[in-house]
Amino acid sequence: MNIALWVMAGFLAAVYLIAGANKLLRPYEALARDPRMGWTTDFSPGTVRFVGLMEVLAAFGLIVPPLVDVAEILTPLAATGTFVIAVGAVVTHARRHETQPLVTNIVFALASAFVAIGRFWLEPF
Repeated sequence: MNIALWVMAGFLAAVYLIAGANKLLRPYEALARDPRMGWTTDFSPGTVRFVGLMEVLAAFGLIVPPLVDVAEILTPLAATGTFVIAVGAVVTHARRHETQPLVTNIVFALASAFVAIGRFWLEPF
């Protein structure tokens, strides 16, 4: 179980690091023009940047604490945070009737729940 949790946490960390960096490093106008990021027009530039920052922090929180054996409680908390982000994305894409990102974010929410539950109760470090 520990290996499955590490693999899933690594997958989520990679996804959220890339997604968050994209939101932080690309100009808001470029994000708004991207057909995959149309949802950004529903939010202010500050909100989009905040989501990106939370994604990057969660990515580090999923992997770094257990690697350095410090504050390992941050890993299930980061997984809970990615769950909240994914649920927010599901709601946003459902409201916009965007089915492909909706399904993708449901998968991310389930993966995040798996890591959060696994690290809180099933297989703590």
